[in-house]
Amino acid sequence: MKQIDARGLSCPAPVLQTKAAIESEPLNAVNVLVDNKASLQNVLRFLESQGFTINVQEQGDDFLLTASRDAAAAPAPGPSAGSTESPEEQTRIMVMCATDRLGFGDDALGLKLMVNYIRTLKEMGDDLWRLVLVNNGVKMAIEGSAVLDDLKGYEKNGLTILVCGTCLDHFDLLDKKQVGQTTNMLDIVTAMQLADKVITL
Repeated sequence: MKQIDARGLSCPAPVLQTKAAIESEPLNAVNVLVDNKASLQNVLRFLESQGFTINVQEQGDDFLLTASRDAAAAPAPGPSAGSTESPEEQTRIMVMCATDRLGFGDDALGLKLMVNYIRTLKEMGDDLWRLVLVNNGVKMAIEGSAVLDDLKGYEKNGLTILVCGTCLDHFDLLDKKQVGQTTNMLDIVTAMQLADKVITL
């Protein structure tokens, strides 16, 4: 049983360390120890994407993930679960929001503009492939957000929404997230590589 101690590491380091371990040798059982909920969710999602069944135990302020899989469950090499490729004929547009408002000068106006922007994204149709929320942008994915219902509607219709776990943890909002997948910088960078166009705000 491979033991990985990822305590004290900020995302995406725990995921990268786990990924390196299971790619360096044919591992079908691994224990990963992390010390925050963002790392817990990111490592958990990564291991699930690799065919592992995971048991999580709280150990004081830490979390122990005990993971195992059948050899046949190991996926073929490819992008991580948060960055699954779309059909080749479809344009893949990734929109990354690092703020919950548009522009500078008047915050109230900026908040209204962002609401309008998010609600107008549907005009991209199926070309809208990923919506990534980082920094202050993660506040759009929590309870009370003016665009929460819009984001839930996009997700229900198949849009993958990635929400930065490190950012949620920084703002102490992990437990308030209502939509999207808690993600890490590895998934975000991979999504950028796969996208045909990246729009950043």
